Amino acid sequence: MEHSIGQIIDLPKIIDPRGNLTVAEGMRNVPFGVKRVYWVYDVPGGESRGGHSHKACKEFIIAVSGSFHVTLDDGENRQTYLLNHPYQGLLVETDTWRTLDDFSSGAVCLVLASEFYEESDYIRDYDEFLKYVK
Repeated sequence: MEHSIGQIIDLPKIIDPRGNLTVAEGMRNVPFGVKRVYWVYDVPGGESRGGHSHKACKEFIIAVSGSFHVTLDDGENRQTYLLNHPYQGLLVETDTWRTLDDFSSGAVCLVLASEFYEESDYIRDYDEFLKYVK
């Protein structure tokens, strides 16, 4: 039986005729303290992002605009998620390879990270990742 690698978490959606609002709060609806926030946008058609794993950093990935796929891999199982709602996020735990692709035109990917940027936290080679998680 395949186990779930990532977890989709619904965020509060406050509906208002003037425009809806969603909030993400570290240690409340995001299950870690947020130390870094970054976003990916203007991804050319056919390109992919990610292609790495983290040893210590957890991430919460949100499609704040448009849509894209996130494929997670723990070394044994692989699961793909479609992110297309700005009120949902995908929790990505440590030791999980991630690839983001199939970005729609105008898509914006927002990432909340549990750690500051530290290059030594990244595993950027898939074969090294497989050795690390075994």
